[in-house]
Amino acid sequence: MAGGTFATQGSDPRHAADGTITRSVVIICIVAASAGLIFGYDVGISGGVTAMPPFLEKFFPSIPKKMAQAKPNQYCLFDSQSLTAFTSSLYISGLVSSLIAGRVTTTTGRRGILIIGGIIFLIGTILGVAAVNLPMLLLGRLLLGFGVGFTNQAAPIYVTEMAPPKWRGAFTTAFQSFLSGGALLATIINWFGSKMGENGWRFSLGCAGIPALIMTVGAFFIPDTPSSLIQRGQLQKARQSLNQVRGVESDTEAELNDLISHHEAAKAATKQPYKTIIQRKYRPHLVITTAIPTFQQLTGINIVAFYAPVLFRSIGLSVDGSLVGAIILNFINFSSTFVSAYSVDRFGRRLLFLEGGVQMILCQFVLAYIFSAELGTAGTANFSKGSAILVLVLMCIISAGFGWSWGPLTWIVPSEILPLEVRPAGQGICIASNFLMTFILSQAFLSILCKMKYGVFLFYAGWVLIMTAFMGLFMPETKGIRLEEMDKIWQGHWFWYRFVEDPSLNYANMIE
Repeated sequence: MAGGTFATQGSDPRHAADGTITRSVVIICIVAASAGLIFGYDVGISGGVTAMPPFLEKFFPSIPKKMAQAKPNQYCLFDSQSLTAFTSSLYISGLVSSLIAGRVTTTTGRRGILIIGGIIFLIGTILGVAAVNLPMLLLGRLLLGFGVGFTNQAAPIYVTEMAPPKWRGAFTTAFQSFLSGGALLATIINWFGSKMGENGWRFSLGCAGIPALIMTVGAFFIPDTPSSLIQRGQLQKARQSLNQVRGVESDTEAELNDLISHHEAAKAATKQPYKTIIQRKYRPHLVITTAIPTFQQLTGINIVAFYAPVLFRSIGLSVDGSLVGAIILNFINFSSTFVSAYSVDRFGRRLLFLEGGVQMILCQFVLAYIFSAELGTAGTANFSKGSAILVLVLMCIISAGFGWSWGPLTWIVPSEILPLEVRPAGQGICIASNFLMTFILSQAFLSILCKMKYGVFLFYAGWVLIMTAFMGLFMPETKGIRLEEMDKIWQGHWFWYRFVEDPSLNYANMIE
């Protein structure tokens, strides 16, 4: 360690700083990645709040009436479109704002988008806390979604562009760690809120403002990324930003010149990035950037996160028991992100995708069997205590598998494979795809559970099987590759080589 850096030297002196970790880059990336905290908090808070009787009685009075029935159908207990609208409304507005953010970021930079998103989120939090009727509550959720759409678009790219290439995966995993930490914090806050009586739900919703305020204020004190500054013609600030994150003793001119050259080559395309990204040569980027976030939601993990307390209540646990179960689930998910941070730059992205997929498939098949054995199709039987505990254990295993694979890799891979000229547009499409699928599933899940019953777990297991096979066939390894050299992974891939422009490096020539 020297001059505040941990240096790992490569064989190429031009890239000597590729493995250098400075105090500045750690602090700066933590501030940016903390945007995941507000998203995770919002994911975690909705499930717990919707399990609180005072909240249900105020906004969704039909559900307590169902619960009072002598033999309610456990599968259909919380089937309410207005209740799911409370959860899913955030994602439809997030979808819209993430696409807008792709355009706005070329003017304001990544840092500016973080600040704008944080301020909008704070306004939405105030509206939610003060809500006196369902329309006011939903308006607050829509503003929360608008803020999250901005911050989710900017934060993964920010960290990817700032992190040392050798440890880019570990740094970008921090976003998922904060997201999981936010969900864990939310479930703990929900437990305390459930003890506060009539207005406990206001306390739970209001606490979202604390991480949002920390992230927003912190964003004022960090620099924008060198790539974003070069893109806006601020060369001197780009040099200062690069020196700050790589260390004053590092020779950053080579990296800066690479960024400038890469920008100049991409300059002509940046005026119409959404039109550019549909060109044939960007087909691999567009397909992977759309598929990964869409598939992430088809693992069923966010449904577990949204509705874990509701699901646990459906199998007979008390309000306290359901919230404690959700806390355990989120703690496992949070802890598993550190496994990913350790593994992703050592064993690669593909291995984690494949292992996590197999782990989730097996558990979902077992869950389907348990629900069919305990509740059958009528859904009026009582869940045994042993089976309820086994359900929690299996959900924890699913959560762990997701936490070290599809969770963090959804933010890592798209942000690192996108070329500079389409990076804002591509990331906007990535986040919009994620929000669109999240909206559809969160709006439909309780109805699907009511109609498909235990078959809902087979539904998700089937999708995880498809996506695991897709990643095995079509996802090249990106571990340790510099952003400016990422196009080589497509030129050497058995399928994608036919879409890229450089025929001298294509797959057919490489295997001769």
